[in-house]
Amino acid sequence: MHVEDLRWFTVLAETEHLTAAATALGTSQPNLSRSLRRVEEAFGVPLFEREHRGLRLNPYGRIVLEAARAGTAAVDSAQLRIGALLDPESGIVRLAFLHSVATSLLPDLLKAYRAVGPSAEFALRQGPSTGIVEDLESGDADIGLTAPRPDPERFGWHPLEQQRLALHVPPGHPLATRRRVELAAAADEPFVGLQPGFGFRRISDELCRAAGFSPRLAFEATDLNTIDSLVGAGLGVAVLPSSAVRGSDSGAVAVPLAGVQSRREIGMTWRLRAQLTPAAERFRAFVRSRPVIST
Repeated sequence: MHVEDLRWFTVLAETEHLTAAATALGTSQPNLSRSLRRVEEAFGVPLFEREHRGLRLNPYGRIVLEAARAGTAAVDSAQLRIGALLDPESGIVRLAFLHSVATSLLPDLLKAYRAVGPSAEFALRQGPSTGIVEDLESGDADIGLTAPRPDPERFGWHPLEQQRLALHVPPGHPLATRRRVELAAAADEPFVGLQPGFGFRRISDELCRAAGFSPRLAFEATDLNTIDSLVGAGLGVAVLPSSAVRGSDSGAVAVPLAGVQSRREIGMTWRLRAQLTPAAERFRAFVRSRPVIST
């Protein structure tokens, strides 16, 4: 039994006449009879009472008719949805992104893409870097905007933005007047950082280890702006990408970090062993054509 058999059965059940149904379907009566036989064999019961003037749907047939209508409608809906995904112009791009790019990089990219792909739709998922990797692996996202770079054996990568890192200190702090500062100068300070599991928490911890100390976390938060506000309130210091808190009025002072490793790279990533939909592939090609931004 095929889906088309259920479609033909539905027409036959609605007309209850073999000749009329065959004419409506544009097929022969023998073809329609063979199709009906496949459906009845699949369910193991006759679905019509044969009468002198035609056919009459029996109780079994009424159950199958309800299922056939629901089943063919579901198949039609799936075909329409797949067709939408396969359309590079108007398909859906499932995009996962970091909290820290939600007010800067992400809207800039989407606005620029609208100029070349105005019919495209986006299904957006916001979360930490670990969540973005999980979304890509599960297929809930096609493309991610994240940092740091995930496993290169499993994920493709294209850099989008190089962000200069700074040590954010409270107003009036002794380090606030420095033009640049070595991170080791803050080794004895209480730190404010992201909770474990966030990609930038790993970056900041690695920077501190490279500077010869483990940061003493006084507070942990879930977004960079909150960290900046806590620093401004005098509750500690923090390593932050200055562009991620651009326009902040927290009062915190950003002192550029000295050292060649004092940058954070935001990039676009995708699963190497997964085939992108045409819409996602078109968006990826657009993003890869743009220059890397340095902030």
